[in-house]
Amino acid sequence: MKDIILKAENISKQYRLGQVGTGTLSHDFNRWWHQIRGKENPYLKIGETNDRSTKGTSDYVWALQDINFEVQRGEVLGIIGKNGAGKSTLLKILSKVTAPTTGTIKSRGRIASLLEVGTGFNGEMTGRENIFLNGAILGMTKKEISSKLDEIIEFSGCERYIDTPVKRYSSGMTVRLAFAVAAFLEPEILVIDEVLAVGDAEFQKKAIGKMQDISKGEGRTVLFVSHNMAAIETLCTRVISMNNGSIFGNGNPTKVISDYLQSSSFSERVINFDSIDKAKGNENIKILYAAIENASTSDKNEVIDVTSAVDFRMKIVNKTGKERISIGYDLITIKGDVVFGSGGKFDCRIGEITDISCRIPANFLNDDVYQIYCYFHTNEMKELYSDQELLTFEVKDVKRESGYLGKVNGFIRPSLTWSLNNKA
Repeated sequence: MKDIILKAENISKQYRLGQVGTGTLSHDFNRWWHQIRGKENPYLKIGETNDRSTKGTSDYVWALQDINFEVQRGEVLGIIGKNGAGKSTLLKILSKVTAPTTGTIKSRGRIASLLEVGTGFNGEMTGRENIFLNGAILGMTKKEISSKLDEIIEFSGCERYIDTPVKRYSSGMTVRLAFAVAAFLEPEILVIDEVLAVGDAEFQKKAIGKMQDISKGEGRTVLFVSHNMAAIETLCTRVISMNNGSIFGNGNPTKVISDYLQSSSFSERVINFDSIDKAKGNENIKILYAAIENASTSDKNEVIDVTSAVDFRMKIVNKTGKERISIGYDLITIKGDVVFGSGGKFDCRIGEITDISCRIPANFLNDDVYQIYCYFHTNEMKELYSDQELLTFEVKDVKRESGYLGKVNGFIRPSLTWSLNNKA
């Protein structure tokens, strides 16, 4: 028989957009009036899918809609999805940080959550005091916490600062201590959001190793949200992918990740229009086609590995009246860091389609999520048109050979030549 430790049944979460407090009193009164008459909440019938990229017509959005799944004891469940898919909202509901609008969560055992840097920490208290505070919140006795104290401090690597107020810790130090507390105080269910990305490579390796020990050696359950597909695929026994508040895929990690990366729900890696009227742009520039193409294979839509060459390609129509225009783009990480910019001046015939591309070499980009910020200027560098999120795509470390599952440091990871120069 299945040993179910966590079960989500018909979980939905609704939020109201706009300024907090504006108009909510009348809405609360309306809900109360329906309740005393034994009728359903009227606002459950309205609301739109939570697609952050489109303008809606309703003040209400569904951050989650009809989420159903079960988690078995000892399972490592990975949860993936683009920003705004509902991952963090789901984890907050599972951790009982917030309540669902509809549906129920059933769990057996203690849940420890690591959702944001410093979650559950009091900045005025020292690291040592926060360890005892978090243990008490988890229902542990002082004696139980004391027996684990040395292990927690040693794993965190913050021994020198353990009696310093947490408000003076860096984000990396805070995450180190928070993870150590969550992992060593032995909850039945450990819930971890993307916070491990804050730590350095050494800590990520330690944290991932500890998560493997927790699930395989100690038989505890882990829910893990990350954009690091290599870590998700290696660590997790099952993966759920989410899109706009709903479950998009559920099952084998390799298959779910592959389907997710190649789906339009993950990223807009290709845009294509069949007419100038529908194309992106303005009165100066029209973009009929834009794509990130895998130049290392005949299948241009194949998953992009760090060893792949990448073509950024566009088909544009110049409507400015001058053939000579400047075209450029910035490659930006999903966190907003500019990796590089590139551009030049080109002759683009007026009113005709110009097919132009720029190749990013193989063994150059790190595994990460990227966006293309594209811009067009006149020959005199007067702006014609720009799009800050023209395309979004992910580079994946598919062929990794080392045991380290974290992201390699840096925005780029070129394949450099090493040589051993000492002679016998």
